[in-house]
Amino acid sequence: MTVQTPTLDPTSTMVLSRPPRSLWRDARARFTKNKLAIIAAVVLFLFTLVAIFAPLLAPHDPLKIYDGRGYLPPAWVAKGPTGQVGDAQFIFGTDSLGRDVLSRVIYGSRVSLVVGIIPVIIILLVGVAVGMVAGYMGGKVDNFTMRFGDILYAFPDLLFFIIVMTALRDTPVGKLMNGLVLLFIALAITSWIGLARLVRGQVLSLKEKEFVEASRMVGAKHGRIMFKHILPNCLGPIIVYTAIRIPALIIAEAVLGYLGLGLRPSTKSTDIFITSWGALMLDGQSAINAQPWLLLTPAIAVAIVVLAFNFVGDGLRDALDPRLRDR
Repeated sequence: MTVQTPTLDPTSTMVLSRPPRSLWRDARARFTKNKLAIIAAVVLFLFTLVAIFAPLLAPHDPLKIYDGRGYLPPAWVAKGPTGQVGDAQFIFGTDSLGRDVLSRVIYGSRVSLVVGIIPVIIILLVGVAVGMVAGYMGGKVDNFTMRFGDILYAFPDLLFFIIVMTALRDTPVGKLMNGLVLLFIALAITSWIGLARLVRGQVLSLKEKEFVEASRMVGAKHGRIMFKHILPNCLGPIIVYTAIRIPALIIAEAVLGYLGLGLRPSTKSTDIFITSWGALMLDGQSAINAQPWLLLTPAIAVAIVVLAFNFVGDGLRDALDPRLRDR
């Protein structure tokens, strides 16, 4: 009696012959196929280069005042609202004091990008640690931590930022790095709560899984279980949350700067952080008729960076979604 070996169709043969890939490798492959996310990542990389090499890229000293050149229109404008003619030296014109708008926008990128990164690092350290401990320990620890988070969460973020920046602006902490340190603290104090809740929910769903029970059976300590076995399985949502939270912090800094509560004005060209896009928009709103590009240039820069971060966040969310792994 002859036994016939079942034959596989070409599609099944291709799937079975393909080497197995990890979730992270699949995620990278899916992310690279998202053209919009890749373009956004390139845009962010270019803005990062602009922020790092601002002294080399800025055509003028951002604090230098050119007497008699106030409110110059952009170079392509033949005649501005003030009757002045655009100058090729000042591509986006000048402000009320005669300072180059383009140079100030280039230097302002430093503050906006740093504000989107440094507070996020603090948020990651605090939010992940608190969420891991609360979810894993449970009981009174979980209850106390989440209720404390609820108290902080009850304050509207923007109102809390305004109160902190107003009350502590003239203190020694408020004067560090022209107020940038206080801005980092204000943005990070309430923002860790959302990440802590996210991590807690992930830990609650993972801590009863078989691989965690197996680790307990072999005598693994709590710290090893949390950070060696549970945390790696939470990285997907954490990365997505981080990518989406960064633009929110950039917008918050721009709003605070627009309200005059952001970075303190710098008077030294040697300072790393001279101005911010929010502060430039504050200057521009009072001169919207005389020099509209003083407001439009930083506003467009903020919009581009925020959109780029959102597109990257959407791309990471789709790439790290386990439900899309086999697609």
